[in-house]
Amino acid sequence: MTNTLYQGDLPDDLDLGDMVAIDCETMGMNPHRDRLCLVQLSGGDGNAHLVQIAKGETRAPNLERLLTDPKVLKLFHFGRFDIAAMYHPFRTLTAPLYCTNIASK
Repeated sequence: MTNTLYQGDLPDDLDLGDMVAIDCETMGMNPHRDRLCLVQLSGGDGNAHLVQIAKGETRAPNLERLLTDPKVLKLFHFGRFDIAAMYHPFRTLTAPLYCTNIASK
């Protein structure tokens, strides 16, 4: 089990499989005001991949590609917030996805 920190984007050769759990950390709870700081991802193998997002960063091509890959299911808890937090800087909509918060209702 490892935690790997990346600056600004995922590496080109990273394959997380066909299902990825994603969680975001921001400077607050308003995705329009509070910037995205960190995106945490795991393919379920016990390894965590952490992408640190710098202030003003608006591109993360490999992360954006993963978020929009139709062959990869993205798992969230309270996905509405995390998706908005990533949309604000990257202008990328995430799909397909599964939100455990909605599923628990």
